[in-house]
Amino acid sequence: MKNLIGEKTLIEHKESWPSSHEFFGDMMIVKLDDNVEKYSSEIAQAKLLSHPFVRLVLSDGGVLGELRIRNLKPIGARRGAQLYLENIPSELTHTKTLVKESGKYITCDPQIAYYSTKLQTERLETLRFAKELRKEINRPLAVCDPFCGVGPALSTLISEKDLVGKILASDLNTSAVELLFENLQRWDKREYPSEATPIEQYYDDRIVGQADATKLSSNSNYSGKWDFLLVNLPHRTIEFLPKLIPLLNRNNVSMIRGRVIVAESDIKNANEKINQILPPIANGKSKPELKIKRDYSSALRLCSFEAWIEKEIS
Repeated sequence: MKNLIGEKTLIEHKESWPSSHEFFGDMMIVKLDDNVEKYSSEIAQAKLLSHPFVRLVLSDGGVLGELRIRNLKPIGARRGAQLYLENIPSELTHTKTLVKESGKYITCDPQIAYYSTKLQTERLETLRFAKELRKEINRPLAVCDPFCGVGPALSTLISEKDLVGKILASDLNTSAVELLFENLQRWDKREYPSEATPIEQYYDDRIVGQADATKLSSNSNYSGKWDFLLVNLPHRTIEFLPKLIPLLNRNNVSMIRGRVIVAESDIKNANEKINQILPPIANGKSKPELKIKRDYSSALRLCSFEAWIEKEIS
């Protein structure tokens, strides 16, 4: 950077330069502080020079609307040896790409259906808990992922032989569902629609499509069927939990694995709310507690929890 902007400018804004970035296949996403946004071209150039496999650098302007779509702006691109820092050719700004994770390729497009590639460790932790539950109930799991996006969590679980049986995968974002269909076709080696459709059963073990997660439990075909429930809508997880719990199969021990975004000072209160909402915890298992995974902002933390739910006594 010093060669591009000079040492004086570098020192003047030393606290504001982007210190981290996120890779999506051949793309990179950076979050720019307002103080250095005017140097976006120089930042993009520095990133492209440092990472020769990167085709496109995008600045992250935050999230938009109920579907929390990322506001991404191209600030630099590469074609062969040529760098473009302004008037970037449109054919270089496409954001659909392939990401490899847990041995499987995930088609994604952070412009229309974002997921965090930085949470791979978190998804591997989810895999570990799924294996524990599989051992507990001694059969492949029925997995419900009602905020599945393009399917990164499912990709990790499907990679494990004999871990997963039936899957319900849905999302409110139709763009995410289209990409999910493309991914499932690759992973399952079976046909799926090319366009998003309302949720339906495509195969004996696959219920997939566009749906409002809060209404799924009102359908008797979905309610009370699932051993492992993923709740990945961190801004609203606690709010939605009461409407999601009826999806669990209470004939055996089941598990909820969720994420929550909360101020660090409010974690204790959030833990109390979660435990008030949940059914009885399985015998011998700890009460769920939020664990900080990383900073979401200067004030907020991204946390996760897991809850082992006791089977219902009839």
